[in-house]
Amino acid sequence: MTNMPTLQTITDTFSILDDWEDRYAYLIDLGRNLPPFPVEQKTDGNIVQGCTSQVWMVSNTENDTINIIATSDAHIVRGLIALVIAIYNNKLLSDIKNIDIEDIFNDIGLSEHLSPNRRNGFFAMVEKIKHTK
Repeated sequence: MTNMPTLQTITDTFSILDDWEDRYAYLIDLGRNLPPFPVEQKTDGNIVQGCTSQVWMVSNTENDTINIIATSDAHIVRGLIALVIAIYNNKLLSDIKNIDIEDIFNDIGLSEHLSPNRRNGFFAMVEKIKHTK
């Protein structure tokens, strides 16, 4: 994931974009930079339950570090996946529990500008990550 921005870069970019249309466009751009998701991984077992859009996510660990790949059939949701990956990918499993995802979500302003369904889907992805072993 060489072209994926850090959480700090995403947060900084959101802070300079005044218009939510621009922020949505940025989310869509983030989603366009996700690496290709293997077709053979688009199975029922990899679907994130609780998302209105279809979201496939695979997370595994190596040396207690989580690795995540995911995709969706919806552009904005792919951007939310990029955000989730910026927050959690390559983190130690022991550090994941200390991430205040609600605080990050609120700081970026997503709590006020996402539909309840997309919000629920975002947090469904987070829960799937938290249950990675």
